[in-house]
Amino acid sequence: MNNVATAVMDIPDTAPVVAPPANGLSQITTGRIKKPRRTLIYGVHGIGKSTWAATADHPIFLPTEEGVNDIECAKFPLASSWDQVEANLQSLATQDHAYKTLVVDSLDWLERLIWKAVCDEKGVQSIDDIGYGKGYNAASDWWAKLLRALTYLRDVKGMGIILIAHSKVEKFENPEGENYSQHMLALHKIASAMLQEWCDEVLFASYKVYTKTTEEGFGKTSVKAIGGNERILRTQEKPFCKAKNRLSMPEEIALSWPAYADYFRK
Repeated sequence: MNNVATAVMDIPDTAPVVAPPANGLSQITTGRIKKPRRTLIYGVHGIGKSTWAATADHPIFLPTEEGVNDIECAKFPLASSWDQVEANLQSLATQDHAYKTLVVDSLDWLERLIWKAVCDEKGVQSIDDIGYGKGYNAASDWWAKLLRALTYLRDVKGMGIILIAHSKVEKFENPEGENYSQHMLALHKIASAMLQEWCDEVLFASYKVYTKTTEEGFGKTSVKAIGGNERILRTQEKPFCKAKNRLSMPEEIALSWPAYADYFRK
């Protein structure tokens, strides 16, 4: 594919060091630089991540699973290979359109397509057949291609980026104390770290949980969790979840696009 999008996805990760321009100091600015947000939202099945993304500003979905079939939104055909994903990104990069937000739904199904592309390139059946850890390191090259393409869509086409993923619970090895369980992205750790670092916000979608303490007699008490239907976004990392934000948001907000957009539109 000889076009802008392919060139963007083939940009090397490192660029040669060049001398700064003579007037470099005159280009210094102060204050915030406004750009479309790079948002990663993850959580349990069926909580409403795709529905939340569908209410963003003029979204177009790039689906790798069938979760958006029942949502009224603009969407590409279901991508069943990396080549299809790349072709969709190419069309957004090279053609005129009115879409303001790209939604990749979901990252964990996209990871399977990336692993298949790696296996095809290496001539193996499973990514584990490449050797201990080598297959996942090779997959990071595909993730880097994706992030370069998404960066182009954000910086050149002015599109916000929303990445959707499912969650999994894993034991966190705490170097400062006892280990504990934590909600994490349902991705390999290399891909998870790359995507979290690239995004401005990592938001964990969950249900609000309340606790009730009951006296059981003889000085003993029991604490029970009481679930509800109130859906929230966790915006800051806690022992039970990965999260971050660059907007000075409170620890939790409602799972609604206006509640989130209010912070970056200020």
